[in-house]
Amino acid sequence: MPAYKNKKRGTWYAAFYYKDWTGKKLKKKKEGFKTRREAQTYERKFLETAHANPNMTFEALVKIYMEDCKTRLKPTTYANKEYVINLKVLPYFKNMRINEIEPATIRKWQNKLLNHENNYSMTYLKTTNNQLSAIFNFAMKYYKLPTNPARISGSMGKKNSGRIAFWTKYEFDQFMTSVEDSPIYKTIFTLLFWTGMRIGETLALTLDDFDFREQTVSVTKNYARHEGQDLILEPKTPKSKRTITIPRAVSNIVQEYLTVLYDYQPHDRLFPITRTTMNGVMKRKCKEMNLKRIRIHDLRHSHASLLIEMGFSPLLISERLGHENIETTLQTYSHLYPDKHGEVAAKLQELIEET
Repeated sequence: MPAYKNKKRGTWYAAFYYKDWTGKKLKKKKEGFKTRREAQTYERKFLETAHANPNMTFEALVKIYMEDCKTRLKPTTYANKEYVINLKVLPYFKNMRINEIEPATIRKWQNKLLNHENNYSMTYLKTTNNQLSAIFNFAMKYYKLPTNPARISGSMGKKNSGRIAFWTKYEFDQFMTSVEDSPIYKTIFTLLFWTGMRIGETLALTLDDFDFREQTVSVTKNYARHEGQDLILEPKTPKSKRTITIPRAVSNIVQEYLTVLYDYQPHDRLFPITRTTMNGVMKRKCKEMNLKRIRIHDLRHSHASLLIEMGFSPLLISERLGHENIETTLQTYSHLYPDKHGEVAAKLQELIEET
């Protein structure tokens, strides 16, 4: 691969021809490289991407894959995917040819993560492994890779890493005494605990989402912050769009909060703060109150556990939480449901004794 020197600037550049996906011959020129090798490396990597096939490097495949994902994913979802791939996947495989990556190679990578000193959670390991598998699925579908070695090697981690953390009503009431004098935090935490909404759904709420006569709040959007920008996005899944009934006491707290807002417009966000701010407040208040530390998302689990304790059906809880299906609800909270097997045997015994 030739490289050329710009004698006036003292830098190197690459100039070459290639064919695009239609077969059309095009010229490519890229300047500003400090060395000949940098210019040659750029040309090689560019051609690998342009002539994508099973013999390309994993790094070239990831570049194509991420470009495809960028047009199809929400900015926050894309950023999370990019972070995991760049941090845990790409460094290990990037210089390997994708058709030379074998299941045994992936097992070694998995074992390296499983034995890492950071002791990654099972859900994090599962997510990381899924990202690798998705890349190979992409190569199979569009670039004639015959098999997915990540599927053959087997998975690692678990979708749910164990028992969920949550607060009882008593613990929540204790926490609320620490934010009683702050209208915004009092209202947000009240909504999170008593509705089970996700934090992004709550931070996206506007006045239009509330029907105080019917005592409902409608989830129609999701808030996220990406690269310093506030984003209002579609909810996580189609089932996430829902209308939630709220207790009168919760409705009253929201209406009280509205009275302290200044120059508020119906389409403005009710809570103009970020998830990071919320996390900081919760962490600080838990420490002050000497309370069990849970995450913001665990308030959603707290709501679900409260409904289970009250005897509501998994279907109703699934609809209220906006789960895509009832299986998600059962998989997440199955251990919270009381064991009814002993009750079944007792009822059958009563029936036998009646005869």
